[in-house]
Amino acid sequence: MRAVTRARGAACAVAAALAAAGCGGGGSGSGAAGGAVLSSSWGDPQNPLEPANTNEVQGGKVLDMIFRGLKKYDPRTGKATDMLAESIDTKDSRNFTIRVKRGWTFSDGEKVTARSFVDAWNYGASLKHNQKNAYFFGYVDGYDKVHPSSGTQTADTLSGLKVVDDHTFTVRLRQTFSGFPDTLGYAAFAPLPRAFFTDHAAWLRKPVGNGPYTVESYMRGSQMSLRKWDGYPGPDKARNGGVDLKVYTDSNTAYTDLLAGNLDLVDDVPAAQLKNVRSDLGDRYINTPAGIIQTFAFPYYDKAWNKPGAEKVRTGLSMAINRKQITETIFDRTRTPATDWTSPVLGADGGYKPGLCGGACDYDPARAKKLIKEGGGIPGGQVRITYNADTGSHKEWVDAVCNSINNALGDSKACVGNPVGTFADFRNRIGRHRMPGPFRAGWQMDYPLIQNFLQPLYYTDASSNDGKWSNKDFDRLVDQANAETDQARSVRLFQQAEEVVRDHMAAIPLWYQNGSAGYSERLSDVALSPFSVPVYNEIKVS
Repeated sequence: MRAVTRARGAACAVAAALAAAGCGGGGSGSGAAGGAVLSSSWGDPQNPLEPANTNEVQGGKVLDMIFRGLKKYDPRTGKATDMLAESIDTKDSRNFTIRVKRGWTFSDGEKVTARSFVDAWNYGASLKHNQKNAYFFGYVDGYDKVHPSSGTQTADTLSGLKVVDDHTFTVRLRQTFSGFPDTLGYAAFAPLPRAFFTDHAAWLRKPVGNGPYTVESYMRGSQMSLRKWDGYPGPDKARNGGVDLKVYTDSNTAYTDLLAGNLDLVDDVPAAQLKNVRSDLGDRYINTPAGIIQTFAFPYYDKAWNKPGAEKVRTGLSMAINRKQITETIFDRTRTPATDWTSPVLGADGGYKPGLCGGACDYDPARAKKLIKEGGGIPGGQVRITYNADTGSHKEWVDAVCNSINNALGDSKACVGNPVGTFADFRNRIGRHRMPGPFRAGWQMDYPLIQNFLQPLYYTDASSNDGKWSNKDFDRLVDQANAETDQARSVRLFQQAEEVVRDHMAAIPLWYQNGSAGYSERLSDVALSPFSVPVYNEIKVS
């Protein structure tokens, strides 16, 4: 789901979409529910915080704090465990009976029932609501009627969803999918209260969920204040009074504020500070593996990048990138050169296959020049790599990648960076299919399955297939893998699908990304999940 970014900002700005009253304070106060509040760096989300409409990291962080779904991913192992699910039963991996635990409510007091899930899923799937994560409901029977490719919706609800009673509903999928239960911790599958439907505008201004935190206020460009919900019935209650998410558009500024005592937590240490971070923070610096990969995607809606032979150009560009040198010099070994399109956190049993990319991911200038020439040359004579300039040290590594390509090809103008001011603008341009060439496409896993690294990104018309790549062989293998009930065989089929991605160089894999964070002396029990997100509810504030 989640396109990866990080960010900062200035004073109180004009309220938008989610804006509620006023700018929040710093991180030294007490939450309304009691306990000290911490402050953390953050970036404005691209869209309002509807669970089925958020497919980037910053909005996802908030959804993870204010919602709980049928499953929850263990903050240490990433394993899917039951949360609101009392049980999820199936005999054929196509028809599921889901029983919802009793005793759960939303923060406004409404009970969480089976209908809370069914109504939310129907809303998320409907074409008329234009939700970015609608594709995740595509497995359910009736999706072709509520979200048809023709654009003419003929049903308002998914025929595969049925409410049995207050705490039971059934799901019928369009095909067998043995991994379906493990996807249900993803935020798109969260339940929604009646207020979401009856007064949607008010809900967007101040979202109501069923997680350990509630939204107190939000001023776009400044801060979102979340506070501990004392009535939260789950086992993972907040150990602090709340979190003030402060907007930054420069991660270096956030890091400086951390050192100055004006911020408690930075969840992405900028590349420029990596050489100093251990002396600055000591054991308050975290560097841990995460389910994140950085890639370049291509605009396949541009015929210049999708013509016969273009795969040779893309493969040549991959071989012109010296990943080892860049990860060592720019990122101080907090990144690892990618040799496939998934992540090492999956492990061998989960589908990670080191070396699957083969020579296509090796630095080989001579071979790179030969392939690009055979493929007809770089479209327009120059690669323009588009990236958002407000976050994540992207300028440094894009410049380094371009320098590597230029050196390999012996042409100082073969590659240039194309910065876009903000992440929101960057994502909006991607959504409008206005990329002039390759663009940054970081991916943070939604759930720890190889399927999540492949299908959302490369399946025809998938939710995060931003470049619009399409390949029938890949789609067929993914369908077969999803239908396979034996995990080992399913993984092998997904790896065969990944080989199709490799053979066509659908996207260029760059490196696997570690999660990095730094925190103040006020905090303890700080950790990053395998999704590279702070486990906010476990943090203690002195």
